[in-house]
Amino acid sequence: MPSEPFKFDFIVLGSGIAGLSYALNVARFGRVAIVTKKNRAESNTNYAQGGIAAVTSKEDSFEMHVRDTVEAGAGLCRDDVVRKIVEEGPARVNELIDLGMKFSERVGSSSESAPELDLGREGGHSKRRILHAKDVTGREIESALLQAIARQPNIQIFENHFAIDLITSKKIGLPGSNRCLGVYVLDKPAGVVKTFAAPVVLLATGGCGKVYLFTTNPDIATGDGVAMAYRAGAAVANMEFIQFHPTCLFHPKAKSFLISEAVRGEGGVLRTFAGAEFMEQYHPLASLAPRDVVARAIDTEMKKSGSPHVWLDITTKPARFIIERFPNIYETCQRYGIDMSKEPIPVVPAAHYQCGGIKTTLDGETGIEGLYAVGEVACTGLHGANRLASNSLLEALVCAHRAAKHGLATPHANLPQQLPHWESGTATDADEMVVVSHNWDEIRRLMWDYVGIVRTNKRLLRAQSRIKNLQAEIQEYYWGFTVTSDLLELRNIATVAELIIASALQRPESRGLHHNLDFPSADPAWAQRDTILSRHPKPLTHR
Repeated sequence: MPSEPFKFDFIVLGSGIAGLSYALNVARFGRVAIVTKKNRAESNTNYAQGGIAAVTSKEDSFEMHVRDTVEAGAGLCRDDVVRKIVEEGPARVNELIDLGMKFSERVGSSSESAPELDLGREGGHSKRRILHAKDVTGREIESALLQAIARQPNIQIFENHFAIDLITSKKIGLPGSNRCLGVYVLDKPAGVVKTFAAPVVLLATGGCGKVYLFTTNPDIATGDGVAMAYRAGAAVANMEFIQFHPTCLFHPKAKSFLISEAVRGEGGVLRTFAGAEFMEQYHPLASLAPRDVVARAIDTEMKKSGSPHVWLDITTKPARFIIERFPNIYETCQRYGIDMSKEPIPVVPAAHYQCGGIKTTLDGETGIEGLYAVGEVACTGLHGANRLASNSLLEALVCAHRAAKHGLATPHANLPQQLPHWESGTATDADEMVVVSHNWDEIRRLMWDYVGIVRTNKRLLRAQSRIKNLQAEIQEYYWGFTVTSDLLELRNIATVAELIIASALQRPESRGLHHNLDFPSADPAWAQRDTILSRHPKPLTHR
Protein backbone atom coordinates (compact mmCIF):
# COMPACT_ATOMS: atom_id res chain seq x y z
CA MET A 1 0.00 0.00 0.00
CA PRO A 2 1.26 3.52 -0.76
CA SER A 3 2.38 5.49 2.29
CA GLU A 4 0.53 8.59 3.44
CA PRO A 5 1.82 11.89 2.00
CA PHE A 6 4.69 13.66 3.72
CA LYS A 7 3.07 16.93 4.80
CA PHE A 8 5.02 20.15 5.29
CA ASP A 9 4.39 23.88 5.31
CA PHE A 10 7.12 24.50 2.72
CA ILE A 11 8.83 22.25 0.20
CA VAL A 12 12.15 23.38 -1.27
CA LEU A 13 13.47 21.53 -4.33
CA GLY A 14 17.22 22.08 -4.55
CA SER A 15 20.02 22.69 -2.06
CA GLY A 16 22.06 25.54 -3.54
CA ILE A 17 22.26 29.12 -2.31
CA ALA A 18 18.68 29.92 -3.39
CA GLY A 19 17.04 26.91 -1.76
CA LEU A 20 19.04 27.00 1.46
CA SER A 21 18.62 30.77 1.90
CA TYR A 22 14.88 30.47 1.39
CA ALA A 23 14.62 27.57 3.83
CA LEU A 24 16.40 29.57 6.54
CA ASN A 25 14.05 32.50 5.96
CA VAL A 26 10.84 30.47 6.38
CA ALA A 27 11.92 27.86 8.95
CA ARG A 28 10.75 29.98 11.90
CA PHE A 29 7.21 29.89 10.53
CA GLY A 30 6.68 26.23 9.69
CA ARG A 31 8.09 22.83 8.82
CA VAL A 32 10.38 22.77 5.77
CA ALA A 33 11.39 19.86 3.54
CA ILE A 34 14.51 20.32 1.41
CA VAL A 35 14.50 17.73 -1.39
CA THR A 36 17.78 17.20 -3.24
CA LYS A 37 18.58 14.50 -5.77
CA LYS A 38 22.20 14.10 -4.63
CA ASN A 39 23.80 14.89 -1.30
CA ARG A 40 22.97 18.22 0.30
CA ALA A 41 26.19 19.99 -0.73
CA GLU A 42 25.98 19.01 -4.42
CA SER A 43 24.75 22.05 -6.32
CA ASN A 44 25.85 24.58 -8.92
CA THR A 45 26.53 26.95 -6.02
CA ASN A 46 29.16 24.56 -4.70
CA TYR A 47 31.10 24.88 -7.98
CA ALA A 48 30.94 28.69 -8.23
CA GLN A 49 34.51 29.97 -8.20
CA GLY A 50 34.11 33.68 -8.84
CA GLY A 51 31.91 35.20 -6.14
CA ILE A 52 29.05 37.61 -5.48
CA ALA A 53 28.84 40.96 -7.22
CA ALA A 54 27.74 43.64 -4.75
CA VAL A 55 28.44 47.32 -4.15
CA THR A 56 30.58 47.48 -0.99
CA SER A 57 33.35 49.92 -1.98
CA LYS A 58 33.32 53.71 -1.79
CA GLU A 59 34.75 53.74 -5.31
CA ASP A 60 31.70 51.87 -6.59
CA SER A 61 28.01 52.82 -6.79
CA PHE A 62 24.61 51.29 -7.43
CA GLU A 63 24.42 53.32 -10.64
CA MET A 64 27.63 51.79 -11.99
CA HIS A 65 26.55 48.24 -11.09
CA VAL A 66 23.15 48.80 -12.72
CA ARG A 67 24.80 50.25 -15.83
CA ASP A 68 27.22 47.31 -16.16
CA THR A 69 24.37 44.80 -15.74
CA VAL A 70 22.12 46.50 -18.29
CA GLU A 71 24.97 46.87 -20.79
CA ALA A 72 25.82 43.17 -20.54
CA GLY A 73 22.13 42.28 -20.88
CA ALA A 74 22.05 43.69 -24.44
CA GLY A 75 18.71 45.51 -24.27
CA LEU A 76 16.69 42.79 -22.56
CA CYS A 77 17.15 43.53 -18.84
CA ARG A 78 14.20 44.84 -16.85
CA ASP A 79 15.58 48.05 -15.39
CA ASP A 80 13.36 48.01 -12.30
CA VAL A 81 14.40 44.45 -11.46
CA VAL A 82 18.10 45.23 -11.97
CA ARG A 83 17.94 48.26 -9.71
CA LYS A 84 16.10 46.51 -6.87
CA ILE A 85 18.42 43.49 -6.86
CA VAL A 86 21.53 45.66 -6.99
CA GLU A 87 20.28 47.96 -4.21
CA GLU A 88 19.13 45.12 -1.94
CA GLY A 89 22.27 43.06 -2.51
CA PRO A 90 24.59 44.50 0.15
CA ALA A 91 22.07 43.84 2.95
CA ARG A 92 21.67 40.22 1.86
CA VAL A 93 25.45 39.79 1.66
CA ASN A 94 25.78 41.13 5.21
CA GLU A 95 23.23 38.55 6.38
CA LEU A 96 25.35 35.86 4.78
CA ILE A 97 28.42 37.19 6.61
CA ASP A 98 26.42 37.14 9.86
CA LEU A 99 25.75 33.43 9.26
CA GLY A 100 29.50 32.82 9.25
CA MET A 101 30.52 33.29 5.61
CA LYS A 102 34.11 34.56 5.46
CA PHE A 103 35.09 36.42 2.30
CA SER A 104 38.74 37.01 1.41
CA GLU A 105 40.24 40.14 2.92
CA ARG A 106 42.77 42.48 1.35
CA VAL A 107 46.37 41.74 2.27
CA GLY A 108 47.84 44.55 4.37
CA SER A 109 44.42 45.94 5.30
CA SER A 110 45.06 48.81 7.72
CA SER A 111 42.15 48.47 10.14
CA GLU A 112 42.08 45.46 12.42
CA SER A 113 38.54 46.21 13.62
CA ALA A 114 37.12 46.47 10.10
CA PRO A 115 39.40 44.75 7.58
CA GLU A 116 38.80 45.55 3.94
CA LEU A 117 37.37 42.89 1.68
CA ASP A 118 39.51 41.81 -1.26
CA LEU A 119 37.25 42.75 -4.16
CA GLY A 120 37.83 41.02 -7.49
CA ARG A 121 36.98 42.21 -10.98
CA GLU A 122 35.50 40.15 -13.80
CA GLY A 123 34.46 40.67 -17.40
CA GLY A 124 31.92 43.45 -17.97
CA HIS A 125 32.46 45.09 -14.56
CA SER A 126 33.73 48.66 -14.52
CA LYS A 127 34.85 48.40 -10.88
CA ARG A 128 36.20 45.81 -8.48
CA ARG A 129 33.06 44.54 -6.71
CA ILE A 130 33.31 40.73 -6.55
CA LEU A 131 33.30 39.39 -3.00
CA HIS A 132 35.05 36.03 -3.03
CA ALA A 133 36.67 33.37 -0.88
CA LYS A 134 39.79 32.88 -2.97
CA ASP A 135 38.53 30.73 -5.89
CA VAL A 136 36.17 28.45 -3.93
CA THR A 137 33.47 30.99 -3.07
CA GLY A 138 30.52 28.71 -3.82
CA ARG A 139 31.89 25.92 -1.65
CA GLU A 140 32.35 28.28 1.30
CA ILE A 141 28.85 29.75 0.89
CA GLU A 142 27.34 26.27 0.73
CA SER A 143 29.24 25.27 3.88
CA ALA A 144 28.08 28.35 5.82
CA LEU A 145 24.45 27.85 4.81
CA LEU A 146 24.45 24.12 5.61
CA GLN A 147 25.89 24.81 9.05
CA ALA A 148 23.07 27.29 9.66
CA ILE A 149 20.52 24.77 8.34
CA ALA A 150 21.83 22.15 10.79
CA ARG A 151 20.88 24.46 13.66
CA GLN A 152 17.25 24.66 12.50
CA PRO A 153 15.03 21.89 13.95
CA ASN A 154 12.18 22.79 11.58
CA ILE A 155 14.17 21.83 8.48
CA GLN A 156 14.39 18.24 7.24
CA ILE A 157 16.69 17.38 4.32
CA PHE A 158 15.84 14.47 2.00
CA GLU A 159 19.03 13.51 0.19
CA ASN A 160 19.04 11.25 -2.90
CA HIS A 161 15.38 12.10 -3.54
CA PHE A 162 14.48 13.05 -7.12
CA ALA A 163 11.48 15.33 -7.76
CA ILE A 164 9.50 13.83 -10.65
CA ASP A 165 6.52 16.11 -11.23
CA LEU A 166 4.57 18.84 -9.49
CA ILE A 167 1.07 18.05 -8.24
CA THR A 168 -1.31 20.85 -9.22
CA SER A 169 -5.05 21.36 -8.82
CA LYS A 170 -5.56 21.34 -12.59
CA LYS A 171 -3.77 18.01 -12.93
CA ILE A 172 -5.99 16.30 -10.36
CA GLY A 173 -9.20 17.92 -11.64
CA LEU A 174 -9.96 20.45 -8.88
CA PRO A 175 -11.96 23.58 -9.81
CA GLY A 176 -10.62 27.12 -9.67
CA SER A 177 -7.28 28.61 -10.60
CA ASN A 178 -4.25 26.37 -10.96
CA ARG A 179 -2.34 25.97 -7.69
CA CYS A 180 0.55 23.82 -6.58
CA LEU A 181 -0.23 21.19 -3.95
CA GLY A 182 2.99 19.22 -3.72
CA VAL A 183 5.33 16.98 -5.66
CA TYR A 184 5.95 13.34 -6.48
CA VAL A 185 9.45 12.33 -5.40
CA LEU A 186 11.51 9.22 -6.19
CA ASP A 187 13.33 7.90 -3.13
CA LYS A 188 16.34 6.62 -5.06
CA PRO A 189 17.83 4.23 -2.44
CA ALA A 190 14.43 2.65 -1.71
CA GLY A 191 13.24 2.70 -5.32
CA VAL A 192 9.77 4.00 -4.33
CA VAL A 193 7.84 7.14 -5.24
CA LYS A 194 6.58 9.28 -2.35
CA THR A 195 4.00 12.04 -2.25
CA PHE A 196 5.12 15.31 -0.64
CA ALA A 197 2.37 17.85 0.11
CA ALA A 198 2.65 21.54 1.02
CA PRO A 199 0.78 24.79 0.24
CA VAL A 200 4.07 26.42 -0.82
CA VAL A 201 6.67 24.82 -3.12
CA LEU A 202 9.92 26.51 -4.14
CA LEU A 203 11.83 25.46 -7.23
CA ALA A 204 15.54 26.15 -6.68
CA THR A 205 16.86 23.40 -8.92
CA GLY A 206 19.50 25.33 -10.85
CA GLY A 207 20.19 25.24 -14.58
CA CYS A 208 20.50 22.90 -17.54
CA GLY A 209 24.19 22.73 -18.50
CA LYS A 210 24.11 18.96 -19.01
CA VAL A 211 21.84 19.50 -22.03
CA TYR A 212 25.11 20.27 -23.84
CA LEU A 213 28.05 18.00 -24.60
CA PHE A 214 30.58 20.35 -22.99
CA THR A 215 29.63 22.15 -19.79
CA THR A 216 31.14 23.59 -16.64
CA ASN A 217 28.13 22.34 -14.65
CA PRO A 218 28.00 19.29 -12.38
CA ASP A 219 26.06 16.19 -13.46
CA ILE A 220 22.94 17.30 -11.55
CA ALA A 221 22.30 20.29 -13.88
CA THR A 222 19.65 18.65 -16.08
CA GLY A 223 16.99 21.38 -16.16
CA ASP A 224 14.60 19.51 -13.87
CA GLY A 225 12.82 22.56 -12.46
CA VAL A 226 12.17 24.19 -15.84
CA ALA A 227 10.84 20.90 -17.24
CA MET A 228 8.58 20.26 -14.25
CA ALA A 229 7.19 23.80 -14.23
CA TYR A 230 6.55 23.73 -17.99
CA ARG A 231 4.67 20.42 -17.70
CA ALA A 232 2.62 21.95 -14.86
CA GLY A 233 1.56 24.92 -17.00
CA ALA A 234 4.00 27.67 -15.94
CA ALA A 235 5.36 30.05 -18.57
CA VAL A 236 9.02 29.71 -19.58
CA ALA A 237 10.94 32.70 -20.95
CA ASN A 238 14.10 33.40 -22.98
CA MET A 239 15.53 29.88 -23.01
CA GLU A 240 17.54 30.72 -26.16
CA PHE A 241 20.02 32.62 -23.98
CA ILE A 242 22.46 29.97 -22.78
CA GLN A 243 25.69 31.46 -21.51
CA PHE A 244 28.82 29.63 -22.62
CA HIS A 245 31.68 30.27 -20.24
CA PRO A 246 34.69 31.18 -22.39
CA THR A 247 37.25 29.26 -20.37
CA CYS A 248 36.73 25.62 -19.43
CA LEU A 249 39.91 23.57 -18.91
CA PHE A 250 40.69 21.57 -22.05
CA HIS A 251 42.10 18.20 -21.01
CA PRO A 252 40.91 14.67 -21.84
CA LYS A 253 40.78 13.71 -18.16
CA ALA A 254 39.40 16.98 -16.76
CA LYS A 255 35.63 16.83 -16.45
CA SER A 256 33.78 20.16 -16.55
CA PHE A 257 36.45 22.15 -14.71
CA LEU A 258 35.93 25.89 -14.95
CA ILE A 259 38.80 28.37 -15.12
CA SER A 260 37.27 31.36 -13.34
CA GLU A 261 36.80 34.65 -15.12
CA ALA A 262 38.67 36.13 -12.17
CA VAL A 263 41.89 34.83 -13.77
CA ARG A 264 41.33 37.31 -16.60
CA GLY A 265 40.26 39.89 -14.02
CA GLU A 266 43.70 39.59 -12.42
CA GLY A 267 45.62 40.03 -15.68
CA GLY A 268 45.24 36.79 -17.62
CA VAL A 269 45.11 37.22 -21.41
CA LEU A 270 43.71 34.98 -24.12
CA ARG A 271 46.00 33.81 -26.89
CA THR A 272 45.46 31.83 -30.08
CA PHE A 273 46.81 28.30 -30.39
CA ALA A 274 49.84 29.92 -32.08
CA GLY A 275 50.36 32.24 -29.10
CA ALA A 276 49.06 35.60 -30.38
CA GLU A 277 46.73 37.84 -28.36
CA PHE A 278 43.44 38.28 -30.23
CA MET A 279 40.72 39.81 -28.04
CA GLU A 280 41.63 43.40 -28.95
CA GLN A 281 40.14 42.67 -32.39
CA TYR A 282 36.75 41.89 -30.87
CA HIS A 283 36.15 44.33 -28.00
CA PRO A 284 37.72 47.43 -26.38
CA LEU A 285 37.92 45.56 -23.06
CA ALA A 286 39.94 42.80 -24.75
CA SER A 287 40.15 39.75 -22.46
CA LEU A 288 37.78 41.42 -19.98
CA ALA A 289 34.96 41.76 -22.51
CA PRO A 290 31.51 40.33 -21.60
CA ARG A 291 31.25 36.57 -21.74
CA ASP A 292 29.16 36.33 -24.91
CA VAL A 293 31.75 38.35 -26.83
CA VAL A 294 34.67 36.32 -25.48
CA ALA A 295 33.00 32.95 -26.10
CA ARG A 296 32.16 33.85 -29.72
CA ALA A 297 35.66 35.22 -30.27
CA ILE A 298 37.26 32.00 -29.03
CA ASP A 299 34.84 29.94 -31.12
CA THR A 300 35.74 32.02 -34.20
CA GLU A 301 39.49 31.72 -33.62
CA MET A 302 39.26 27.95 -33.12
CA LYS A 303 37.25 27.53 -36.31
CA LYS A 304 39.60 29.78 -38.30
CA SER A 305 42.69 27.82 -37.30
CA GLY A 306 41.13 24.40 -36.78
CA SER A 307 42.76 24.29 -33.36
CA PRO A 308 41.24 22.29 -30.49
CA HIS A 309 41.59 25.12 -27.95
CA VAL A 310 43.07 28.54 -27.18
CA TRP A 311 45.36 29.56 -24.32
CA LEU A 312 44.74 31.57 -21.16
CA ASP A 313 48.02 33.10 -20.03
CA ILE A 314 48.63 34.63 -16.58
CA THR A 315 52.36 33.86 -16.41
CA THR A 316 53.20 37.58 -16.16
CA LYS A 317 52.01 37.48 -12.54
CA PRO A 318 54.27 36.24 -9.74
CA ALA A 319 53.89 32.56 -8.90
CA ARG A 320 53.16 33.35 -5.25
CA PHE A 321 50.26 35.64 -6.21
CA ILE A 322 48.77 32.99 -8.54
CA ILE A 323 49.02 30.22 -5.95
CA GLU A 324 47.49 32.34 -3.15
CA ARG A 325 44.73 33.91 -5.27
CA PHE A 326 43.74 30.75 -7.19
CA PRO A 327 44.71 27.77 -5.00
CA ASN A 328 42.00 25.44 -6.31
CA ILE A 329 42.61 26.25 -9.98
CA TYR A 330 46.37 26.02 -9.49
CA GLU A 331 46.17 22.63 -7.75
CA THR A 332 43.74 21.23 -10.32
CA CYS A 333 45.90 22.33 -13.24
CA GLN A 334 48.95 20.84 -11.49
CA ARG A 335 47.07 17.54 -11.22
CA TYR A 336 46.80 17.52 -15.03
CA GLY A 337 50.44 18.46 -15.57
CA ILE A 338 49.91 22.19 -16.14
CA ASP A 339 51.82 24.78 -14.09
CA MET A 340 49.75 27.92 -14.69
CA SER A 341 52.48 30.09 -13.14
CA LYS A 342 54.90 29.04 -15.90
CA GLU A 343 52.75 28.07 -18.88
CA PRO A 344 49.38 29.06 -20.34
CA ILE A 345 46.24 27.01 -19.65
CA PRO A 346 44.44 25.30 -22.58
CA VAL A 347 40.78 26.43 -22.55
CA VAL A 348 37.58 26.07 -24.59
CA PRO A 349 34.07 27.54 -24.19
CA ALA A 350 31.46 25.36 -22.44
CA ALA A 351 27.78 25.69 -21.53
CA HIS A 352 27.70 27.47 -18.20
CA TYR A 353 24.55 29.36 -17.25
CA GLN A 354 20.88 29.44 -18.21
CA CYS A 355 19.81 33.10 -18.47
CA GLY A 356 16.20 32.23 -19.25
CA GLY A 357 13.94 29.99 -17.21
CA ILE A 358 10.57 29.92 -15.50
CA LYS A 359 9.07 33.39 -15.93
CA THR A 360 8.78 34.93 -12.47
CA THR A 361 8.25 38.18 -10.68
CA LEU A 362 10.98 39.65 -8.50
CA ASP A 363 9.28 37.81 -5.61
CA GLY A 364 9.57 34.45 -7.35
CA GLU A 365 5.90 34.09 -8.34
CA THR A 366 5.40 31.74 -11.30
CA GLY A 367 1.75 32.28 -12.19
CA ILE A 368 0.78 29.03 -10.46
CA GLU A 369 -0.47 29.79 -6.96
CA GLY A 370 1.83 28.45 -4.26
CA LEU A 371 4.66 27.71 -6.70
CA TYR A 372 7.75 29.91 -6.52
CA ALA A 373 11.04 29.74 -8.43
CA VAL A 374 14.35 31.35 -7.47
CA GLY A 375 17.90 31.29 -8.79
CA GLU A 376 19.12 29.96 -12.12
CA VAL A 377 15.85 28.09 -12.72
CA ALA A 378 13.99 31.42 -12.83
CA CYS A 379 13.86 34.29 -15.32
CA THR A 380 13.32 37.54 -13.42
CA GLY A 381 14.60 39.94 -16.05
CA LEU A 382 17.91 40.64 -14.26
CA HIS A 383 20.21 38.96 -16.76
CA GLY A 384 18.50 39.92 -20.00
CA ALA A 385 20.26 38.44 -23.03
CA ASN A 386 23.56 37.87 -21.20
CA ARG A 387 24.37 37.52 -17.49
CA LEU A 388 26.97 39.84 -15.99
CA ALA A 389 29.57 37.76 -14.17
CA SER A 390 28.83 36.99 -10.49
CA ASN A 391 25.32 38.47 -10.59
CA SER A 392 23.80 35.01 -10.24
CA LEU A 393 24.59 34.41 -6.56
CA LEU A 394 23.45 37.98 -5.88
CA GLU A 395 20.10 37.32 -7.58
CA ALA A 396 19.65 34.05 -5.68
CA LEU A 397 20.18 35.73 -2.30
CA VAL A 398 17.93 38.71 -2.97
CA CYS A 399 15.09 36.79 -4.63
CA ALA A 400 15.12 33.98 -2.06
CA HIS A 401 14.62 36.61 0.64
CA ARG A 402 11.82 38.27 -1.31
CA ALA A 403 10.11 34.98 -2.19
CA ALA A 404 10.11 33.91 1.47
CA LYS A 405 8.67 37.26 2.53
CA HIS A 406 6.00 37.13 -0.19
CA GLY A 407 5.03 33.53 0.56
CA LEU A 408 4.66 34.23 4.27
CA ALA A 409 2.51 37.30 3.63
CA THR A 410 0.23 35.58 1.11
CA PRO A 411 -2.70 33.45 2.32
CA HIS A 412 -2.74 30.03 0.66
CA ALA A 413 -5.73 27.74 0.34
CA ASN A 414 -5.83 24.61 2.48
CA LEU A 415 -4.59 21.40 0.91
CA PRO A 416 -7.14 18.77 -0.11
CA GLN A 417 -7.67 16.03 2.46
CA GLN A 418 -6.13 13.48 0.10
CA LEU A 419 -3.77 13.76 -2.86
CA PRO A 420 -3.64 10.94 -5.41
CA HIS A 421 -0.84 8.47 -4.87
CA TRP A 422 1.68 7.74 -7.59
CA GLU A 423 0.53 4.80 -9.69
CA SER A 424 3.00 2.80 -11.76
CA GLY A 425 0.27 0.90 -13.57
CA THR A 426 1.71 -1.90 -15.70
CA ALA A 427 5.24 -0.40 -15.81
CA THR A 428 8.04 -2.93 -15.45
CA ASP A 429 11.76 -2.65 -14.77
CA ALA A 430 13.70 -1.59 -17.87
CA ASP A 431 15.48 -4.40 -19.67
CA GLU A 432 17.74 -2.26 -21.91
CA MET A 433 19.20 0.89 -20.36
CA VAL A 434 21.21 1.42 -23.55
CA VAL A 435 18.16 3.28 -24.91
CA VAL A 436 18.49 5.85 -22.13
CA SER A 437 22.26 6.29 -22.45
CA HIS A 438 22.13 6.49 -26.27
CA ASN A 439 19.38 9.13 -26.32
CA TRP A 440 21.13 11.08 -23.59
CA ASP A 441 24.35 11.24 -25.63
CA GLU A 442 22.51 12.06 -28.85
CA ILE A 443 20.63 15.01 -27.33
CA ARG A 444 23.77 16.51 -25.81
CA ARG A 445 25.75 16.20 -29.06
CA LEU A 446 23.02 17.58 -31.33
CA MET A 447 22.52 20.52 -28.97
CA TRP A 448 26.26 21.23 -29.06
CA ASP A 449 26.50 20.93 -32.86
CA TYR A 450 23.24 22.65 -33.87
CA VAL A 451 22.19 24.90 -30.97
CA GLY A 452 25.56 26.08 -29.65
CA ILE A 453 27.42 29.38 -29.52
CA VAL A 454 26.63 30.24 -33.16
CA ARG A 455 23.37 29.07 -34.79
CA THR A 456 21.53 29.05 -38.10
CA ASN A 457 17.86 28.40 -38.82
CA LYS A 458 18.79 25.30 -40.81
CA ARG A 459 20.65 23.83 -37.84
CA LEU A 460 17.85 24.77 -35.44
CA LEU A 461 15.17 23.15 -37.62
CA ARG A 462 17.30 20.03 -37.94
CA ALA A 463 17.66 19.89 -34.16
CA GLN A 464 13.93 20.46 -33.67
CA SER A 465 13.04 17.57 -35.99
CA ARG A 466 15.37 15.17 -34.22
CA ILE A 467 14.23 16.23 -30.74
CA LYS A 468 10.63 15.58 -31.74
CA ASN A 469 11.52 11.98 -32.69
CA LEU A 470 13.56 11.50 -29.53
CA GLN A 471 10.71 12.85 -27.41
CA ALA A 472 8.40 10.19 -28.81
CA GLU A 473 10.91 7.45 -27.98
CA ILE A 474 11.47 8.81 -24.48
CA GLN A 475 7.74 9.13 -23.73
CA GLU A 476 7.14 5.54 -24.82
CA TYR A 477 9.98 4.41 -22.58
CA TYR A 478 8.75 6.57 -19.67
CA TRP A 479 5.26 5.08 -19.70
CA GLY A 480 6.42 1.54 -20.27
CA PHE A 481 9.06 1.15 -17.58
CA THR A 482 9.55 1.88 -13.89
CA VAL A 483 11.09 5.32 -13.35
CA THR A 484 14.76 5.70 -12.51
CA SER A 485 16.81 8.85 -11.98
CA ASP A 486 18.59 8.33 -15.33
CA LEU A 487 15.26 8.07 -17.17
CA LEU A 488 13.86 11.12 -15.37
CA GLU A 489 16.91 13.21 -16.21
CA LEU A 490 16.72 12.12 -19.84
CA ARG A 491 13.06 13.13 -19.96
CA ASN A 492 13.92 16.53 -18.52
CA ILE A 493 16.90 17.33 -20.76
CA ALA A 494 14.76 16.42 -23.79
CA THR A 495 12.06 18.86 -22.64
CA VAL A 496 14.57 21.63 -21.97
CA ALA A 497 16.31 21.02 -25.31
CA GLU A 498 12.94 21.37 -27.02
CA LEU A 499 12.34 24.68 -25.20
CA ILE A 500 15.78 26.09 -26.07
CA ILE A 501 15.31 25.25 -29.76
CA ALA A 502 11.75 26.62 -29.92
CA SER A 503 12.83 29.84 -28.20
CA ALA A 504 15.80 30.27 -30.55
CA LEU A 505 13.53 29.86 -33.58
CA GLN A 506 11.16 32.49 -32.18
CA ARG A 507 13.84 35.20 -32.03
CA PRO A 508 14.70 36.46 -35.57
CA GLU A 509 17.80 38.42 -34.58
CA SER A 510 21.17 38.13 -32.88
CA ARG A 511 21.22 39.54 -29.35
CA GLY A 512 23.51 38.77 -26.42
CA LEU A 513 24.03 35.04 -26.11
CA HIS A 514 21.79 34.19 -29.08
CA HIS A 515 23.80 34.56 -32.28
CA ASN A 516 22.07 33.47 -35.51
CA LEU A 517 24.05 33.81 -38.75
CA ASP A 518 20.76 34.18 -40.67
CA PHE A 519 19.94 37.28 -38.58
CA PRO A 520 23.39 38.67 -37.68
CA SER A 521 22.19 41.98 -36.20
CA ALA A 522 19.99 42.99 -33.30
CA ASP A 523 16.46 44.05 -34.26
CA PRO A 524 15.24 47.11 -32.28
CA ALA A 525 11.72 45.68 -32.43
CA TRP A 526 12.89 42.79 -30.25
CA ALA A 527 14.46 44.92 -27.51
CA GLN A 528 12.62 44.38 -24.22
CA ARG A 529 10.70 41.52 -25.86
CA ASP A 530 10.77 38.08 -24.26
CA THR A 531 10.21 34.76 -25.97
CA ILE A 532 7.48 33.00 -23.98
CA LEU A 533 6.49 29.33 -24.12
CA SER A 534 3.69 27.71 -22.12
CA ARG A 535 1.17 24.94 -22.34
CA HIS A 536 -1.92 23.87 -20.45
CA PRO A 537 -1.19 21.07 -18.00
CA LYS A 538 -2.61 17.70 -18.95
CA PRO A 539 -4.91 15.97 -16.43
CA LEU A 540 -3.31 13.23 -14.36
CA THR A 541 -4.37 9.88 -15.85
CA HIS A 542 -1.71 7.38 -14.91
CA ARG A 543 1.29 9.07 -13.37
